[in-house]
Amino acid sequence: MSPPEQMPPDPIRVLIVDDDALVRAGLSFILGGAEEIELVGEVADGDEVSAAVTRHRPDVVLMDIRMKRVDGLSATELLRRRGDRAEVIVLTTFDADEYVLRALRAGASGFLLKDTPPAQLVAAVRLVAAGEAMLSPAITRQLISHVASQSSAAARDTRQHEARAVLQRLSAREREVAVAIGQGKPNGQIAAELFMSVATVKAHVTRLLTKLELSNRVQIALLAHDAGLLDE
Repeated sequence: MSPPEQMPPDPIRVLIVDDDALVRAGLSFILGGAEEIELVGEVADGDEVSAAVTRHRPDVVLMDIRMKRVDGLSATELLRRRGDRAEVIVLTTFDADEYVLRALRAGASGFLLKDTPPAQLVAAVRLVAAGEAMLSPAITRQLISHVASQSSAAARDTRQHEARAVLQRLSAREREVAVAIGQGKPNGQIAAELFMSVATVKAHVTRLLTKLELSNRVQIALLAHDAGLLDE
């Protein structure tokens, strides 16, 4: 008796949001030829995002950060307030930008430069669709350092105090997992280093998101950075 035929995985549904028609066309061309990815829609400004997400139910939204009517930061904040499950990747022309950091704090899963090579763009979409963070620790530190350099010492101290207060909700083990996430480690590596199963790591991540009232791993990483845990 032959084994049952396995069904192919559902494609990753992607919505493109950008006010530049040429950028939308380029992204559509790249994603249209990628396996396991389905382009479900395009919109030209942030004020169209809410309706498009409701209509198309994307898994990933590629979101321009600067648009004429409603910017990507505001659109991302709206999706998170609504509780939409779509993951957001912010598109920008600057690799160290206050708007990008604010979008990540609001719940975006990562950011990409608009001239990112096609293979990296496709890999990023697949990564966030799988629930992994796509920001390396080096990029995260660069981004935070750039924005922090423009903030007062008092503001930085306040953010650290607030982050440490929030992290007091965690057990010692959950704190270890939060630090590992902040270091950019995937679930498999965290499991090996902390002597757990991958399933246990995933359960810890889920509890972290619930306890800390966050949307994704990037926000956990930012909180760990803000608290200074990665410098200890």
